[in-house]
Order: sequence, then structure tokens, then C-alpha cells
Amino acid sequence: MINRRTFLSGALAGAAAVAVGTGTAIAAPAARRRVLVATNEPWGTYHVRPLLAEVARRGWQLTQLVPDYAGVAPGDPVPVATPADAPRADLLVVTGAGDWPADCVDRFRRLPVAASSLAYQRPVEAPRAKEIRPRIITSSSPAEGRAFRAYLGTGRRPTIVGSPQTDNLPTRAPEPDLVLVLTSVTHPDGTGGAAPGTELLLAAAEKLAAAGKRILVGLHPREDRTLWDDYEIADVPSVTASARAEAAIGIPGTVFPLVAAVGTPLVGVTDPALTVPDYLLAVCSSTIDDAGEAVAAIDGAHLPDAATLADAVGPVGGSARRLLNEWARVR
Repeated sequence: MINRRTFLSGALAGAAAVAVGTGTAIAAPAARRRVLVATNEPWGTYHVRPLLAEVARRGWQLTQLVPDYAGVAPGDPVPVATPADAPRADLLVVTGAGDWPADCVDRFRRLPVAASSLAYQRPVEAPRAKEIRPRIITSSSPAEGRAFRAYLGTGRRPTIVGSPQTDNLPTRAPEPDLVLVLTSVTHPDGTGGAAPGTELLLAAAEKLAAAGKRILVGLHPREDRTLWDDYEIADVPSVTASARAEAAIGIPGTVFPLVAAVGTPLVGVTDPALTVPDYLLAVCSSTIDDAGEAVAAIDGAHLPDAATLADAVGPVGGSARRLLNEWARVR
């Protein structure tokens, strides 16, 4: 029997092979670039934050466009600007085809556009997708790329670059009976929408705690923290926190393949109203729609097969570099 680390190494080697097939250059271009970014979650700087180190290494300028400054958290390291205050730029990057990115494309119509998937999108063409017209398209993994391609309504294949969040994966050191609970967003706000399932996830956490499991909560950046006050809340990103857990349970989202990349098996909590791409469910060892199933599901949790993992995760290591290399090509 192979252990998880051997399994994971083999799976991610396969993912790296996928990246080689894209022909993505690995040498960093020398030219300095000034980049504006517009996301489907206008104030959601957490999707851009993992790029900051590579941006600084290159001496680039990256600014996230926001509708106003009211939704910007004090001390946020991501530089932001409104369209009226935006600095001169060479490129506009959109991470989706929602109203805000589409409005920014219209506002900065003289800039070339790149579309980069930094969070999952449902594989249904967005109403304003035809307004985007990107010069290049990138995605983290083959599976995410298929969904993003359908979302953008394009026949063009995205270049697979990996997720910058996997560039520094933690070493897995699971603690006995520790379960990581991965939340979504319970209440929509001006930054973005919400996903159903929190009530079921809370009930599942209660069942797990009653069975002697220790609960560690990995909060979505926009989740209501007070809902989870009864438990330990991780003070590090969920991908990092997952290294401590024997298994994770939560509402399937962008972080799921990244947690699987760490080597932590996942259980998905599904609500009838929840719609996510199939590849987020594929990395789960099982899904539950009843809190009473949580304990057995966690006790039996396991990683997906190597091919499924590679398809969902993409290449690991150097992803931020590959992504910015693609942006540097756009003229």
C-alpha cells in the first residue's frame, strides 16, 4: 500500500506533466508591467493576494479595481483604486464575467484584456461573457479550465498555470481526531453572493464534536465569524490549516482541490440549492446531505485517485510565475 505522500507526489507529478503540455514559458520576462485587476467580487482582494510576492519580485505594479473605498479593509496589502483614480496600466485582468469586470472592460476599453480564473466559476455562459474578449485565458487546472471556458462561452482552450495558493504547500502533519471545517459565505454582501448549506454544516460540526472530534474552522474571508464562535478558528489560511487535520468537511468551493493537494481528504456538504462544478465534488471522498452522516463520512474519508487529483489541482509550484509570464505576453 502506498502512503498519502507517495500518492500525492505521483499525482502532482502528473499535473506538472499537464502544464508542460501547454507550452507555458518558465523564464520570467524582464519588462515591467502595470496591471489592473477586476474580480467578480469587487472588494475580494483575497484572490489577488497570493500574487503579491511574485509581483514584487518582478518590480511590477498591480492594482485591484474597486467601486469605492468603503469596502476595503484597513491594512489590506493589495493596492486598490477606483476607476477614476486608477494608475496608468498596460493590461486589464478580469477573473470573471460578472457586472463589475464587464463594466471595467467597458471603462478601460483601450487596454488589452486577459481572463484568469482565480476562483471557481460554474460551467454556464455568463450573461456578459461576450463583452470580455480576452487576448489570453488562464486557469489553475484542466478541470477548472473546462468550467472557465464554458463560463466565458469560448472555444479557446485556457493555458493551465496552477494555483498560486499551492506555490508553498505546507507539510502535512495531521493531529489525532482534528477535523477542519471549511465554511462558505452565509449572507451575501456588496462584495459577492452566498452559498447555501451553512445550517447543515453547523449541524455536522456539532455531530462531529459530540463524537469526540476536535473542530478547527477554516473561515471563508467573507463568512460571519460569530456563527463559529463555539470552535477554534484557524488564524492561518485554510490551505495551511488543512495540514493539521486528519480530514476536512465543508461546502465545496475553490479551496477544495487545494486542500486535497496538501494530502487532506475531504467530505462535501451539499444542499439541494447548491450548484458547483463537478470537479469540486470529484475531489471529495463522499458528500452528505444529512448531518447524521458526518461522523462515518469523516472516519472513512480518503483522497481521490491520482488522475482526478491532477485534473482538479493542476501543476504545483511556480504557479504565480507561470501566471504572470502569461500576462507578460499580452500586448
